[in-house]
Amino acid sequence: MEKNIITINENLLAFEPGETILSIAQRNKIDIPTLCHLKNTIPTNTCKICLVEIKGKPELVESCKTEACIGMVVFSESPKVVKARKKNIGRMLASGNHNCAIRDFDTDDWTSFQLKVLEDDGKEDLCPVWGDCELQDLAYRYQVKTKGMPLGECQYEKEQANPFIIRDFSRCILCGRCVKACCEIQVNNAIQFGYKDKDLKIIAKDDVTLKDSDCVFCGECLQVCPVGALIPDKAFRDDRFKDTHTVRTTCSFCGVGCQMDLFIQDNQIVKIDGADIDLPPNNASLCVKGRFGFDFVHSKERLTRPLIKKDGKQVEASWDEALELVAQKFTAIKEESRPDALGVLTSARITNEDNYLAQKFTRAVLKTNNIDHCARL
Repeated sequence: MEKNIITINENLLAFEPGETILSIAQRNKIDIPTLCHLKNTIPTNTCKICLVEIKGKPELVESCKTEACIGMVVFSESPKVVKARKKNIGRMLASGNHNCAIRDFDTDDWTSFQLKVLEDDGKEDLCPVWGDCELQDLAYRYQVKTKGMPLGECQYEKEQANPFIIRDFSRCILCGRCVKACCEIQVNNAIQFGYKDKDLKIIAKDDVTLKDSDCVFCGECLQVCPVGALIPDKAFRDDRFKDTHTVRTTCSFCGVGCQMDLFIQDNQIVKIDGADIDLPPNNASLCVKGRFGFDFVHSKERLTRPLIKKDGKQVEASWDEALELVAQKFTAIKEESRPDALGVLTSARITNEDNYLAQKFTRAVLKTNNIDHCARL
């Protein structure tokens, strides 16, 4: 019986029936670049970056949608593939305000272009995702230049009508990742492709702003955008070149246990992304609270020490002093009115572990079953 074996760049690899060339390559740590592919969604093959050459076939094929066949021989970096990728990357670079250093103009044209982009951005710096852009990375990787390519003018104004996400249509490459993330992963169906041909645009509802649509601001689209078309409003500033490190943690807004990566600069959270796409329970997805609700962590109004009431006023106390006072109050109520005079209210928005400890404390220490939660807490 013939085995399911495919050859990619001279590597003999096993595959399952129905598996695509791209998924086989990714599983075996072979890098086939793509700007539109999104794991666990239906391929749209819009970017044409994942093109590969199959021995014996005259035309290149998209590896994201082409299923493997027994005996297939694939080249992911042949001269023909590289030439096609460079052409498609250049086309995207020339399609909008991609003002990174890889653009190639005459001196006067470059200056005029930069000044126009900075005016459109309302900034005095390069693109907000400069250094963190997949299109820019690929342009450097393949040494793409855009000299001689006509500039694409964007007919749609930037949208900043909400406190979470800036939509910059002048940098959108129409890869469709945001649509797939919204409709197939989060299943919010808030955005879609609208209009046709040169007027093609990612629209919300009947082309309204996100705040007037069905968008719940989960930020899934933000996380998957490969360029600067979708950026968090909070990050639209000049600190992206500071030293940044990430911390893996668990979201504390509810008991689901979503895994997230905190981006830390100067000991402060500046951004949150969902963790690895293969890491349960959330597989990189987050809700609006988990992704954007972190200002409270560094709030100057946040209590850093317990407060107890003395002579009718709230005063600072040590943890030992505060806990001792609470224990005394609980004990006095139990002795005077019996345990069922006590009750504990927890929250559906804290972790399962915290709720477990709360119920154990209520039943084992306070000796009562009077425990409930409040979803609004």
